[in-house]
Amino acid sequence: MTTLTIYSRPGCHLCDEMKGVVKRAMRPMADRVVLREIDISGDPDLEARYGVEIPVLLIDGRKAAKYRVTEDAVARLLTQPPGEIG
Repeated sequence: MTTLTIYSRPGCHLCDEMKGVVKRAMRPMADRVVLREIDISGDPDLEARYGVEIPVLLIDGRKAAKYRVTEDAVARLLTQPPGEIG
């Protein structure tokens, strides 16, 4: 099972856009992929790490994209061997 993680915060239009793109891209492989959405607001450590870069997409814990990503790019990332992401 592949885990996609999106770090975001409420009121972030880029975050909402990335969430929609990722959800559409993962539909064909929904049985093999799980999406975690993490709100960084209120967590000082996450704010310090990701505050100016959100949204950030991780695939199995490895940074894969930030700010914007396309459905095609997510699909490609999900078909790459784990060591080649990032």
